[in-house]
Order: sequence, then C-alpha cells, then structure tokens
Amino acid sequence: MDGTLEFSMGLSDGIAWPWPIAVYLFFAGISGGALSVALFIRFYKKQTVNTPFLKASALVSFITIALGMLCLVLDLTNPLFFWRILVYYNLNSVMSVGVIALSAYIPLVALIALIALEDEIKRIPLLHPLLPIIDKLRGVRRPSEMLVLVLALSVCAYTGFLISALIRFPIINTSVLPALFVASGLSAGAAAAKMLAVGMFKEDLHSQDMKILHGAEWPIMLAEALFLFMIIMSLMTGNAGAQSAFEAFHSGTWSMVFWLGVVGLGFGGPLLLNFATGKQFSHSAKAFYLSGLCAVSGMMCLRMFILYAGQNFAI
Repeated sequence: MDGTLEFSMGLSDGIAWPWPIAVYLFFAGISGGALSVALFIRFYKKQTVNTPFLKASALVSFITIALGMLCLVLDLTNPLFFWRILVYYNLNSVMSVGVIALSAYIPLVALIALIALEDEIKRIPLLHPLLPIIDKLRGVRRPSEMLVLVLALSVCAYTGFLISALIRFPIINTSVLPALFVASGLSAGAAAAKMLAVGMFKEDLHSQDMKILHGAEWPIMLAEALFLFMIIMSLMTGNAGAQSAFEAFHSGTWSMVFWLGVVGLGFGGPLLLNFATGKQFSHSAKAFYLSGLCAVSGMMCLRMFILYAGQNFAI
C-alpha cells in the first residue's frame, strides 16, 4: 500500500474530472475570495471590531470550504480512505502542496469565524462552552489573520494550479488560469459575503465597507475579463491543438454556458443592473441581491466551462 489516492469519475460519468470537482473549485474560490476581501478591508481600515461583513465573510468561508472538501472526498475512488492524503505527501505534486495549505487554512478559518461571531455565540446558550476557547484564542488572532490571508489567496490560486497541470487540455493548461481563479474568487466571494452581511447581520447598504466593496468590484471584474481575454487570444493564435480547443468558445453546449452564463450573467448582469438603476443601484435591495446572485452564478458557470469544455476539447 503506497498511500496514494486516485480521483475517479465518482459521482459522474464520461470525463476524468467530473462535476463534484467543478463544485469544489467553486466553493474553494468563494471561501478564499470572501475571506481575502474581508481581511484586506480589515487591515486597510485598521478595524478592531467584528464588522457585519467580516462576520459574514468568515461564516461563508468556513461553510463553503467545508462543503468543497466534502465534494472532493466524495469524488475519491475510495472516499473512506481520504485520510491517507493527509499522511502521505509528495512535494512535487500540486495536489499534495494544496492539501498542506488546506490543512492549515481550514482550522484557521474556523478560529477566525469563532472569534468574529463571538457576540452571536453569546446569544445561543448551547454554544456557551465555546466562549472559554475564544478567550484563549484571542491572543493569536492578529498573526492568524495575516497567515490566513496568504492562505486564502493561495487556496484560490491553488485550484487553478491544480487543474492547469493537465497538459492535454489547452483551455485548462494555461499559466493565466490561477490568476483568473483568484480574480473570480474575489469577485464572487465578496458578492456572497455582501449578501449575507446585509441579509443576516444587518449591514447597512450605505456603510463604508459596502462603499469600498462597490468601488472595488469593477477593477476586479475588469481583471477577470482581461485574464479571460488572454486565454482566448492564446488559443486563437496558438498551435493547431490550441486553435482546435478555441472551438469550445463558439460552438456546442459549452459555448452557450460561456456566453450566456459567464459573460451574460456574470459580467453583463451586474453591469446592466448598475446602469439600468443608475443612482438608485446602491439604494435598491432587489438590485443589490440580484447583482450578487449574478456574480456568484457567473463564477459557477466559469468553473463548469473551464473544467468540462477544457476536457472535452483535448489535444
């Protein structure tokens, strides 16, 4: 027994990396993106209180990474032996390096979520046993936040590095993919956390955090579009295999997913809502939630397109 783990078709048929992997990529991107944005704001504004956005980001981050790891484990050939990947490491493997990062990231996210949600925990008697733990952890909060910020960005990028190692697939095997996954993770993660902050933690739509996020979402979206453009141009002007893979963008089912889901919903939806509502955009709860759902849905379509179209158009 060499301790290696093999990914199989698991819950899907037909391709080596099926839909649970796409869902994992989605959840990991949301997790890393949401927490990264919240900690960027916390450090930039030198915040000392647990803001609604930080609470929402920590909660979103922990839940999504937990769900993502569940998808990853379920897609293993032998899910009950998932613990082997935590014991046997190969530092020449992107997957092993990612597992090391996740092994540190997940408990740190849980730690930050506990501290950030302290007031909410105090209101639930059943959770009061956690309060002494929170008191003991308070002293390591700052270094933990600095470390988890690096790890959160690494998790976003790692999902891109993980699949970009598949050299037979021109759409996937590109050095731009990790950067694209970081940008889309920041965009969708911030959108998911914003919706939860307003809906659950009563964040004001006109708060300083919301204004910063609203101003940052356009440069992030522009960067995401630029990375996509770079991938498309590299395929259009590449070798015969790359040009053959470019077909995924203009024919077949997955081209519809790209143009309607990624471009139309993910990019067009927020832009149209912003211009259609004008100055009322920041005052409209419906436009706010609809824009956030467009960003999150567009990211899921992007992950599905990259993974499935990438594998369907192999060299």
